[in-house]
Amino acid sequence: MNQPDYEFLRKLLRDKSGLDLSSDKQYLIESRLHPLARKAGLPGLGELVQKLKDGNGGLTSQVVEAMTTNETFFFRDKVPFDHFREAIVPELLKARASRKSMRIWCAAGSTGQEPYSLAMCLKEMGAALSGWRVEIIATDLSQEVLEKSKAGLYSQFEVQRGLPIQLLVKYFKQVGELWQINADLRAMVQHRQLNLLHDFSQLGTFDVIFCRNVLIYFDQDTKINIFGRLAKLMEPDGFLVLGAAETVVGLTDVFKPLAERRGLYRPSGTVAAKAPALGMLQKMATMAAR
Repeated sequence: MNQPDYEFLRKLLRDKSGLDLSSDKQYLIESRLHPLARKAGLPGLGELVQKLKDGNGGLTSQVVEAMTTNETFFFRDKVPFDHFREAIVPELLKARASRKSMRIWCAAGSTGQEPYSLAMCLKEMGAALSGWRVEIIATDLSQEVLEKSKAGLYSQFEVQRGLPIQLLVKYFKQVGELWQINADLRAMVQHRQLNLLHDFSQLGTFDVIFCRNVLIYFDQDTKINIFGRLAKLMEPDGFLVLGAAETVVGLTDVFKPLAERRGLYRPSGTVAAKAPALGMLQKMATMAAR
């Protein structure tokens, strides 16, 4: 791939998905887009880029999906789910006792392992949540991964990664060579396609937001903007869960870290610092589509 084509793809991905690739990630684009070019009947990435420049919207979506589909597995990194069981839910059970409802958003739900891990945590709490209405909203940029999440079908390899055997036996049934999560757990998760660069205020307010392992791909201004908009959707006493390599420190003061809980944050009540307006980000995306 020549440098102008690489720079075109870098800008396209940044404008469409927020993915901010450094100048040395050409190998990553080549490894993920060569199969897509072959599937589209194109001899190489140069021809793929030309199709994109000609305004092939369907191909643009496929490129973005190929570059933003990331690895996930059940109970990934363990610590956030310990926070959920030991700190988040117990506190919300007290704080929401009068209304008996709780809303959770997985902002990069991918193929479903994270939202279904949360659903299993809640199921394991049994009588403590009797009579409660709990919503889990799973969103992702990729419709393809959302469809897999909806189906709740996983390979033997996928269920062996992070999922305790007792939970596999309890909450899954075997379908041929695959494992499908039970219908009652699938019903706990709602799926919606969503780009974090776009307005997400229509989702409503949340008690808990899991936004893990996605912001690391964005530039600083985009992170600040997203943090500000996440804060507006969160209950004043809610919880934000970030990935192990992510933090609000040095970026924004709309959230404050819990010193004893790595990766866990709460709203500070501070007005978001000035950041590039959402309208500007959407304008950039619109211009890139032309």
